[in-house]
This record gives sequence, structure tokens and C-alpha cells, in this order.
Amino acid sequence: MNPMYITFAIYLVAVLLIGLAAYFSTRNFDDYILGGRSLGPFVTAMSAGASDMSGWLLMGLPGAIYLSGLNEAWIAIGLLVGAYFNWLLVAGRLRVHTEYANNALTLPDYFFHRFGAGGHLMKVVSALIILFFFTIYCASGIVAGATLFQSLFEGMTYNQAMWLGAGATIAYTFLGGFLAVSWTDTLQASLMIFALILTPVMVYLGLGGAEQMSAAIQNVAAGTGKEYGSLFAGTTVIGIISTAAWGLGYFGQPHILARFMAAESAKSLVSARRIGMTWMALCLAGAVAVGYFGIAYFGANPDKVSSMSGNHERIFIALSTLLFNPWIAGIILSAILAAVMSTLSCQLLVCSSAITEDFYKGFLRKKRATVGTGMGRPPDGYWRLP
Repeated sequence: MNPMYITFAIYLVAVLLIGLAAYFSTRNFDDYILGGRSLGPFVTAMSAGASDMSGWLLMGLPGAIYLSGLNEAWIAIGLLVGAYFNWLLVAGRLRVHTEYANNALTLPDYFFHRFGAGGHLMKVVSALIILFFFTIYCASGIVAGATLFQSLFEGMTYNQAMWLGAGATIAYTFLGGFLAVSWTDTLQASLMIFALILTPVMVYLGLGGAEQMSAAIQNVAAGTGKEYGSLFAGTTVIGIISTAAWGLGYFGQPHILARFMAAESAKSLVSARRIGMTWMALCLAGAVAVGYFGIAYFGANPDKVSSMSGNHERIFIALSTLLFNPWIAGIILSAILAAVMSTLSCQLLVCSSAITEDFYKGFLRKKRATVGTGMGRPPDGYWRLP
């Protein structure tokens, strides 16, 4: 059997087993929605990072760098700055205030308890916004996963690929709730950083060092007229600001903020910030390096450009399959699926939280106790709500 099939199968089984383990650790509704506010620094950091970085980290960003050069790295710089200030300014305060505000489990519920009479409207509006936009985002994640499976496995139809990727993600999210998502995120974040460090290192070694790589990039630049090695070439001040401004989005992303709310204490978030920012910096640097080193690799090996199938966003996939044996390539390519599944599962959970906590409990049933463990343990009673 194809080693890549086996490694992907092992990965999918692993996340399902983690979901099952989380099922037995989930005792009530609060555990299912927010993990009982019990996440340690390492899991908090890795889960926040994985839920943030979708397949874009391994496909979109390297592809943009490969196509245009380092001027696209302003996106990564902006994300780093935005994430740092999100950890610094929001994380600890949100952890304290959501627990103080009647142990709010979601952002809309926090708004309701925090802002009194005006909070009711804020709760409704914010919950509707989350449901609307996250439904679209979840759909895009399912499409991304299906496209990945279909491109890697010959003979698999789009519908089969879609049901495989979405089914596995929904299954472990449904089984174990927040703990399942957070624990699988930790595994997925580990896969992502492993792949993003190892791949550019192998490209660098394969080319023979810095001089050979620089010469190859210069040869490509001479043919295309682009300055691949400059942060400023081919862009403007407005362009730099607009790309760096991606980082502003961190302050309002519910699936990331939920990780702060679920930390075991505000104090633990200090360690989580250090871990999370280190992970993020290494991953973004690795993604930029994959794209930039890829310019050199395919410049030195023009006969292998066809491995990207005319799509620059496939550069990570192409390098992985060209540089590694099928077993290692399967592990590395699982990182793309991990990136897609981690974000998708977090957003699915946010949507289900909005439905159950903000709409069902908030408007149809007023007491949390009446929802209880039936909501905390989906197989026992998730669909049997009266």
C-alpha cells in the first residue's frame, strides 16, 4: 500500500482516538464548551496557534513568497505583531473578566453579562455574526481539505474527499468538544512546526548552501525582472500597511479568544504567550523560507517545476514529495491537513457554542443546569433536547 495513504490513515485514527479520550474527560456542558477552564500553558499556546493558522500557512503564504518574493512577508510580520499584542493586552483580561461575568462561556454571553441592558442586543448581534461568517469559513475549510485529499490521492472523487476530511473533523469535535479540539490542536501544531522547519532545511542542504541558493535566485530574478530578496521592491507604503494590517484581526477572532478563556489561570497565560509566540515565529519564518528557498530550488531544477501542476500554492506539496521518501512526505503533508482540520474544528465548536449557549440556553432555556451533561456528552443527549 502507498506509504502516504498509511501515514494519513494513522493521523486520522490518532485524532479520532484523542476525541474519544476527550469524551471520557468531559463531564458537563462547561467542559464541552470551554474545557472546564483547565488548559495548561503549553496546550493553550499550541491550540491558539493551530486554530489560527489554517492551510494558508503551508500553502497560501509559501505560494505568495514563491510568486512575488519577500515583499509578501509583511503579512507574516503583521500577524506576529498583532498576535503578540493580542496575547499581551487581551488574553489575561479576558480570562479574568469572563469568569467574573457569571462564568461566561462564549464572547456573546460575556457581552450580555458585562454590559447590562445593552448587552442583550450585543449578544444577539455578535452571535448572529459568528454564525453567519463562521458558517462560510467552515465551508471553505471543508473545501480546502477536500481539495488537498483529491490532489494527493489519485482516483478519489471530490465528494469522497470532502466526506473523509469533514467527517473526521466533525467526529472528534462532536465526541470530545473543547478538550478534543484543544488536544488535537496540540498534535496538529506539532506537525506543522516540524514540517515547516524540516522542509526549508532540506531544500537548503539539497542546493549545497547559501552561495548556490543565492546564485539560483539571482538567475531566476534575471529572467523575471523581480527582486525576490527585497522586502520593499514592488510594493508601496499603502501596500505594506494593508498587508501588515492582517494582524489587527486577532483582537476579535472568537476561536482564538476562546483559548484565552479556557486557560487554567491568567498567570499561566504569561508562559503560554512565550510558547505561542515562539511557535508562531518559527512557523511563519519556516513558511517564508519554504517559498523563498523554493525559488532557488526550482530555478536550479527547472525540469521539476511541473510537479506544482501550474499552481504556485502547491510549492510546499511539491517540495515535500520531491525531497523526502514517501513515509516522511506523508507525515509532512499531514501537516497541511492538520492546519485545515485544526481551524475547522475550532470554528465548528464556536458555531455550536453560539447555537447552544447563546441561542438555545439564552432564549429557550434560561438555566444552565437544564442543559447539563446532555449537551456536554453529545452521544448521550446532544440531539435529544426537548
